[in-house]
Amino acid sequence: MPRTDFDQSLRALQDDILELGRLVEEAITKAVQALKDRDLEASRHVIQGDDVIDQKRFQLEERCLELIATQQPIATDLRILISVLHIAVELERMGDYAEGIGKISLMMGNEPPLKPLIDIPRMAEKCIDMLERSLDSLVRRDVAMATQVCNDDDEVDGLYDQVYHELLMFMIQDPKTIQRATYLLWTAHNLERIADRATNIAERVIFLVTGQLTEINVSKY
Repeated sequence: MPRTDFDQSLRALQDDILELGRLVEEAITKAVQALKDRDLEASRHVIQGDDVIDQKRFQLEERCLELIATQQPIATDLRILISVLHIAVELERMGDYAEGIGKISLMMGNEPPLKPLIDIPRMAEKCIDMLERSLDSLVRRDVAMATQVCNDDDEVDGLYDQVYHELLMFMIQDPKTIQRATYLLWTAHNLERIADRATNIAERVIFLVTGQLTEINVSKY
């Protein structure tokens, strides 16, 4: 394959990663909004839409592996392909967490949330912001932006801790709230894991640019 064609293939892979990111962002947004609105039909749509995300991830993997096998890339080109492989997996897992929130919504049925949803939507907004900036750092090859995404994970962890302790108090004060509190805990946990995945993408961008694998935010869990 001529170099110009190879470069075009790499750009197409990046475009597909951005499209996959858009689908995941949409799934997260819709899943949390459906939970907040108690819109069970919208939750079902989020669950069904995960198949599209899965399929796109597998297509990306196949194309990366084909290029690795046929072009024998080295140095920066190989880092790009390896990074795309890893980022596709991270995005697909984010989609799984959004699907999980949809399933939690269905388990809640028509029952209202235990408390008004304030911190959980804030977590979702921060997760989406981190996802967008991690992918923007990929396009820009911006190490500073990627590093900031990693550092911002602490804010999501802080919100998760706040939700966890608040819901724990509900359960201690009234055991009848345990199930409803658990649903929200599961939701918050899924969002916390989405933020961790955004951090992983940012770390992969740093690897792509520098060639160094580094865990930027060592406090994440």
